[in-house]
Amino acid sequence: MFEQLGLIGCGLMGGSFALALKRAGLVKRVVGYSKSPSTTERARQMGVIDVEAPSALLAVSGADLVLLAVPVSATEATFKAIRHLITKDTLVMDVGSTKRDVVDTARRVLKDHVGIFVPAHPIAGKELSGVEHADVNLYVGRQVILTPIERTLTTQLEKAKKLWTALDCEVKLMSPEAHDAAYAAVSHLPHLIAFALMNAIKGQQASEDFLSLAGPGFRDFSRIAASDPQVWRDILLSNREELMAQSRHFQRALHALELALTNTDADKLESLIGEASKARSRWRIGSKLKG
Repeated sequence: MFEQLGLIGCGLMGGSFALALKRAGLVKRVVGYSKSPSTTERARQMGVIDVEAPSALLAVSGADLVLLAVPVSATEATFKAIRHLITKDTLVMDVGSTKRDVVDTARRVLKDHVGIFVPAHPIAGKELSGVEHADVNLYVGRQVILTPIERTLTTQLEKAKKLWTALDCEVKLMSPEAHDAAYAAVSHLPHLIAFALMNAIKGQQASEDFLSLAGPGFRDFSRIAASDPQVWRDILLSNREELMAQSRHFQRALHALELALTNTDADKLESLIGEASKARSRWRIGSKLKG
């Protein structure tokens, strides 16, 4: 049980976290701050937070648990804003989709207090952002990747593991570098491709006609292209090196398919499709992951 959650960022991810903690009886009070006062007010009206804070610093005053649910690009400014009121006993976490840059920032800004920070990435979300879409069940059955560093305090890591487990999450540990390489492949590149696909279709004169004929397959494939532009701008830029490496792998695979088409090589085309089909058939989402 935590006495107070200091929530920095009362949007979808932060709001859902607060609601989940409240339902599980893991926190007595939630004090929230968002850059937009109207967001913080709405969060209070919805029961996501109990008290509105006028600043990030005051949101963490007296908090034994702090969650940064802000864009990755705002991490450094947020750490700088709150560092004077966090203590050696405070558990600080984030929910960012990249980890190496966040860890580097924590080392640089928190310095001797970096051990209280446990970087976290819940594998959950929606295309719709904002506190009005906060969902108490958002994290249920989802994986949460924790990326501790050599200076992370064992006590804080154990607290983080127990907290996420209590929210019915499957907790996994990875290094920040391994995390960013993996999610460049299975999250960031798919988003990049979805954005490119929609722009490729949109740029054609008959785009509206094409889209009017699209079915469930296109709907499922293109769903993530509706994601928040600012959020994904930051994610893609912050992991650009790993993402560009994965993009090159994709381009080679696409080129192989194009070459088979150019050469009317039916056997090669079938073979490449077969490899992809078998790989997809063997893949299974984590055992606790639903949907």
